[in-house]
Amino acid sequence: MNFKKLGKILGKIMILESMLMLAPLVVSFIYGEEWKYKLAFIIPMAALALMGFLLQIPKPKRDTLFQKEGFALTAFAWLVMTLFGAVPFVISGDIPNYADAFFEIMSGFTTTGSSIIRDITVISHSGLFWRSFSHWIGGMGILVFVLIFIPESNEGSSMHLLRAESPGPQVGKLASKMKVTARILYLIYIGMTVLEIIILMFDKPIPGYEEDKLFISILSTFGCAGTGGFGCIPNSVELYNPFSQYVMAIFLILFGVNFSLYYLIILGKIKTVLKSEEFKSYFTIVILSVALIFISLIWRFEDYPQDYTMEEAFRHTLFQVASIITTAGFSSTDFNVWPMLATTVMFILMLTGAMAGSTAGGIKLSRIVIAFKGIKVNIRKLINPRYVPKIEFEGKQLEQKTINDVFAFITLYFFIFIAAVFFLSFDPVNGEVFTVVSDAGSYQVKHGLLSNLSAAVVCISNVGPGFEAVGPYSSFAEYSTFSKILLSFAMLIGRLEILPVLILFSPKTWKTV
Repeated sequence: MNFKKLGKILGKIMILESMLMLAPLVVSFIYGEEWKYKLAFIIPMAALALMGFLLQIPKPKRDTLFQKEGFALTAFAWLVMTLFGAVPFVISGDIPNYADAFFEIMSGFTTTGSSIIRDITVISHSGLFWRSFSHWIGGMGILVFVLIFIPESNEGSSMHLLRAESPGPQVGKLASKMKVTARILYLIYIGMTVLEIIILMFDKPIPGYEEDKLFISILSTFGCAGTGGFGCIPNSVELYNPFSQYVMAIFLILFGVNFSLYYLIILGKIKTVLKSEEFKSYFTIVILSVALIFISLIWRFEDYPQDYTMEEAFRHTLFQVASIITTAGFSSTDFNVWPMLATTVMFILMLTGAMAGSTAGGIKLSRIVIAFKGIKVNIRKLINPRYVPKIEFEGKQLEQKTINDVFAFITLYFFIFIAAVFFLSFDPVNGEVFTVVSDAGSYQVKHGLLSNLSAAVVCISNVGPGFEAVGPYSSFAEYSTFSKILLSFAMLIGRLEILPVLILFSPKTWKTV
């Protein structure tokens, strides 16, 4: 293990996080907040900068990173970002308990959107900005940004880092150099972010939040871009105007698309994009899901408590499908009380996620498409043992290793999911009854198996709210400290696609080379 090289890059990441905290610090000055809110960022900024510069001093014997080191570095980078990222909440008093703050900022960086905050109105503007900004930071990836600054000579090292952090079974370069690829990805990301902020500003202000129009537009866009889902006003986006809800739904779907396809569109290769198997699967699933849920709502119009018009039923359906399949977790209404068909479809979407190479979480549609093709081939080989399989995906023949990796990932995913549900079953909160107040009225929910099942799924898939006692109008605050830490690491495992975190527990990882 090249510890000095790892320390050097971790130092750069710490300096980067220190610089990123300037943004919420500026927000604190703009809103004239008390000095404790300013110190909440100044203190960790100074500590991060000092430690980061100290880690630059040792000179590594070699400048390259092996694959295991790239994976380990990725996990460490996200842990360091989270450990320090939680500090401002504790110092300011927004979230006094460090375990709760760790859960909240881990949920932010991993773009999960699950929260322990019961009353969002007590959080400072700088605190709200930092938690939503963490979505935008984690959306494209911390190390993708750092890759821009890694020397050209370390091309192999850069590829290991991108492979460890980027979602999907296959990772490639858009250009000849990784640094150029990272720049292209971030330019597209920033461009789409700015565009959404501008469009949202055309909407009329939310009643009661006239002075915060730009602030809310920026934070809402951070959540869409990173497909995170932290709300900045009570009830997520329920109070937003229909125009903003439609705009956010469209951008959520767009941010769920593989960013490589946007690069192809820029190059004028639109036909190639339209031929993409994953692209077609993505939009087919979105359309079918919207149709199924909308029909279920119309069919049961008189049976559920929300008093929707036809337009409202369609808008909430489109928004929730966009929010769930992209694993953003925003909520425009209480889908906890929707018909069984609707909630079943949404539960499936929580598992699948959107496209690989996007900011979304979940298993990813590319893996699901490849898995179905692999199953089809295995069935054909059972029927005809002499059959020579040839599996193609996106116009390229897949190696058997890629197919095996997909099946291994899905197996690991469900193993971790089952383990998380098992450990959550020991939590003292199980069996307690809570009152939920939403647009569906006031009703009681029991914290049971569905709560734990959905909590595990939404954390591993980086979705946000679940069902029952962890639904869109509830929070994760009632879980014990142990469960919150468990779910925090489930978020990290899900965001980093399992292996970069699990590799830390292998003794061979730590052998000095």
